[in-house]
Amino acid sequence: MHQPDRNALKMLQFEGYTLDIVRNALRAADREIALRPKSFELLRYLVENPDRLVTKEELLKAVWPNVAVADEALTHCVSEVRQAIGDGNQTIIKTIPRRGYRFAAPVLRVAAGAAPAAPSPLVGEGRGGGSGAFGTDVPDGSTPTPDPSPQGGGDGPRGRLGDRPAVAVLPFANLSGDPQQEYFSDGITEDIITELSRFSELLVIARHSSFQYKGKAVDIRQVGRELGASYVLEGSVRRSGDRIRITAQLIDAVTGAHRWGERYNRELHDVFAVQDEVARTIVTTLSVHVERAEIERARLKPPAAWDAYEYYLRGAETSFLLLSRGAEALLYEARRLLEQCLAIDPDYARAAAMLANTHLFAYLEPLDGDYLRPAALDRAVELAQRAVHLDPRLPEARAQLGQVLLCKGRHDDALAEFERAFALNPNFIDHRYALALILAGEPARAIEVLELNMRLDPFRTGPFQFMGVAHYMLKRYGEAVRWLRESASRRPNMQASHAMLAAAYAQSGQLEEARYEAAEVLRINPGFTIESWKPLRHAHKYAKDLEHRIDGLRKAGLPES
Repeated sequence: MHQPDRNALKMLQFEGYTLDIVRNALRAADREIALRPKSFELLRYLVENPDRLVTKEELLKAVWPNVAVADEALTHCVSEVRQAIGDGNQTIIKTIPRRGYRFAAPVLRVAAGAAPAAPSPLVGEGRGGGSGAFGTDVPDGSTPTPDPSPQGGGDGPRGRLGDRPAVAVLPFANLSGDPQQEYFSDGITEDIITELSRFSELLVIARHSSFQYKGKAVDIRQVGRELGASYVLEGSVRRSGDRIRITAQLIDAVTGAHRWGERYNRELHDVFAVQDEVARTIVTTLSVHVERAEIERARLKPPAAWDAYEYYLRGAETSFLLLSRGAEALLYEARRLLEQCLAIDPDYARAAAMLANTHLFAYLEPLDGDYLRPAALDRAVELAQRAVHLDPRLPEARAQLGQVLLCKGRHDDALAEFERAFALNPNFIDHRYALALILAGEPARAIEVLELNMRLDPFRTGPFQFMGVAHYMLKRYGEAVRWLRESASRRPNMQASHAMLAAAYAQSGQLEEARYEAAEVLRINPGFTIESWKPLRHAHKYAKDLEHRIDGLRKAGLPES
């Protein structure tokens, strides 16, 4: 890219700020705003190249010529510049997801000493919403510069790199009173950092950055600003004889709000086994809470400020509501949001996977004309395959492909995709894997999987239904009723929960209750027949398992055809 003659430019004005090229100064009205040299260089380069995509590679080469630095240095400078120019909503410096940045404000070029003039749109365009990209660590080993503002500028998404929220894990405090136990608390911290790094949707602050706070009393919001993190995990370890207590709490680094906390008491027969078990439990639970917190942040943003990430979060939230409420309006709203996300960023694999699930859900539940329509299932397959193509290392994409292949009756391929998802991230959980095991004729193994899932992720409602189905297939009808009744109460408009509850009641001899649940099925879907339901369940690997289900539906009094 040919660079303008900087000596000829002298001054650049935008949004009430003046960038003095000769004096290397940034001014607003009669005050000068302090910027570190690299941050000033970054701002100058963006202002000199307005209204076009400036890639991350181009910026790194311009600001750090002939020096190899990590992307975190770039995003830290962008964060500092945004704070300096009050770009909290990120409408002046706009992030182009996974590519770079665009300076979107009008720029006026004036000679040094000229009277200040209001910027005119000779270059650039009007301001609009953008996405956040904030850094994590300064790679040269220096201490990150704290954000001088109490909360950072504006209410935009802080503590993200691209579309990922950033999490910092502070060294767990050793409360044992024995310095020799320091290795254990440090080991817990390092394990959590390692395991969190397996989640592609999270950015995890590097160990050497977070460990600079070891042994110090800290203000969480300041830590968040210094490390560019939205969330901070802190904790402690106390050992007494063969007992150990580990506490952990997740703090919102922007507001200081407590998001989650837990205490773990363990017998210390094998130090490293306990370390591994607790770290993985904390990590899986923490990822769920970060996701929920991010959805809450997205909900507070005005629609005009949404970018691909916010559209994804809103789409994900609506999809979760769809799975519990089964409303047609939620189906269409989830699709609208996810399709908008993909319109902005066609390479967003998570959005493609989530969109695939909306089409699969419409195929499985009687919401509109896509119920049992082969084209709906084909569309779900197409989107799931697209998600895997976009990001073969994304566990959610692999699991979604496994689910749609399951509905195609391709059991071995479906299980293989789920196994690939877990190989990519051993902390990833998806209760639909249990359904795959049930349909493949392994209900006992499915129960083991579900018991683990429900310990790690107690918020989902799906495991209740699948736990009931697994017990039904094992002919433990009393247990099946207990789980399916809970599922039906949590998801009152889901045909599948009521149908299986009717079958379980009938098999256990509770015919009055079975008739009531059969009536609920017909309330949700007046056209329900066992014959029409069969194609939906052809995914059973063994015909005897399908017949076992159908036998319960018949005994419950559901119409044959």
